[in-house]
Amino acid sequence: MSPRHRRAAARERLEIDPIACAGHGLCAELLPELVELDDWGYPMLADDDAVPPELAALARRAADACPTLALHRRRVAAGPPRPDLRRSPTAGQ
Repeated sequence: MSPRHRRAAARERLEIDPIACAGHGLCAELLPELVELDDWGYPMLADDDAVPPELAALARRAADACPTLALHRRRVAAGPPRPDLRRSPTAGQ
């Protein structure tokens, strides 16, 4: 597979470093489609932290503007969805 095809097969997702985050809220201001603030003003990502291609430029801008560099963009290989580790596997049974 050529580098061009590998790049097309990759997708981007967002991550927040909770230790570095100081709750400025700039990420939610710049990217409200994917980032919400909790009751204390700290960011929470949407359930699916994948960045749609149409929001890639806004995600880059939000990550670059983070005053504490707590918001990161990561390229991951396209493939099956990641399991949601935030929920208990036995929840709802």
